[in-house]
Amino acid sequence: MNSTMERPYVVGIDIGGTNTVFGIVDARGTIIASSSVKTGVYPTVEEYTDEVCKHLLPLITANGGVSKIRGIGIGAPNGNYYTGTIEFAPNLPWKGILPLAAMFEERLGIPTALTNDANAAAVGEMTYGAARGMKDFIMITLGTGVGSGIVINGQMVYGHDGFAGELGHVIVRRENGRLCGCGRKGCLETYCSATGVARTAREFLAARTEQSLLRNVPSENITSKDVYDAAVQGDKMAQEIFEFTGQILGEALADAIAFSSPEAIVLFGGLAKSGDYIMKPIQKAIDDNVLNIYKGKARLLVSELKDSDAAVLGASALAWELKE
Repeated sequence: MNSTMERPYVVGIDIGGTNTVFGIVDARGTIIASSSVKTGVYPTVEEYTDEVCKHLLPLITANGGVSKIRGIGIGAPNGNYYTGTIEFAPNLPWKGILPLAAMFEERLGIPTALTNDANAAAVGEMTYGAARGMKDFIMITLGTGVGSGIVINGQMVYGHDGFAGELGHVIVRRENGRLCGCGRKGCLETYCSATGVARTAREFLAARTEQSLLRNVPSENITSKDVYDAAVQGDKMAQEIFEFTGQILGEALADAIAFSSPEAIVLFGGLAKSGDYIMKPIQKAIDDNVLNIYKGKARLLVSELKDSDAAVLGASALAWELKE
């Protein structure tokens, strides 16, 4: 078996709806070379894969060639670790079941693993970040949606079909729940994603009359960043939007704690960077709602991975696990 010395690098590929970012990563979690391509502009998945390989190969060549790469890890929406396929991803232009891991292996001759983006973030956090050394934790990604990766006994939980751990789609509101992209109503994602925060802002602005800095932004253009900026300036409504969001997320996390009793819950994404405005309400809602036997046991942490690098690092961490 080859040692890490002989194959010192892995490749991480993060496939997003807009951009695909990829890089070569060493064992310390340093990205030594990276590049990107636009995801949605290629009519077929074959053309897309060719294009990524066309940009990735020169990076590999410049860093010692294919023989130095231990494996490739891919994080993708609706990625299935068991099959190496992307299945019916709503934000990607190609429909159906796409055998992406096999397509990269064929073109590059490097073993390839694939999983969904939140699971990749969890593996990255466990390999390079805030969850180093932890055997039980839950990763929550707060982006356009809410994703999650659940680690129990040091193992990522994939379930029998490869799709376990969709905490963004637990139902948190039965009465008049918001419509979710998945077609159901009241999912956590519709309240606690960055998109959900913007929806809450629009609802608050429409239902209330008091002054707010958020009234200076056209309602349809409001983002979670606008809410954060207003909160920092002492805006009462913006702060209440975070309290509302944090309470719902904290209640859902209290339920998740009852399921797997994690050592920590790690929050990742732009919203997690909103500091006390969001963290305090989340912590309070956990404390108010968690079962007594779990009180004070699960730490609430913010990811240690840099936003810009995290997706590539997370995906790359999968590749260290590959059998040679």
